[in-house]
Amino acid sequence: MDLIVEIHRVTATFPAYQRFILAAQMQRAALSIASNIAEGRGRWGSREFAHALSIANGSLKELETQVLVSGRLGYTDAAVVDALLRSCAEIGRMITMLRRSLLPR
Repeated sequence: MDLIVEIHRVTATFPAYQRFILAAQMQRAALSIASNIAEGRGRWGSREFAHALSIANGSLKELETQVLVSGRLGYTDAAVVDALLRSCAEIGRMITMLRRSLLPR
């Protein structure tokens, strides 16, 4: 949830013409991460939850790419890009560990 809020804060500073392109895509990707985790948690089986976590992880990777693009285009400064990527990495670790705990060994 914190990542969603931070992405909205960062993308609010993008040039107006990017607010409906890259900014909107970043916001959707961040929201998709949390939404897929919540949806998966609401499913009945752990395999379904694990699948939803896999989708959430895909959205996380999409967001990481978009954060890098925003930095390369000069919309986000390097320190903010680094902070966002650190947050993404931490969320990725949490998703991975949760997914591993759900699947049989």
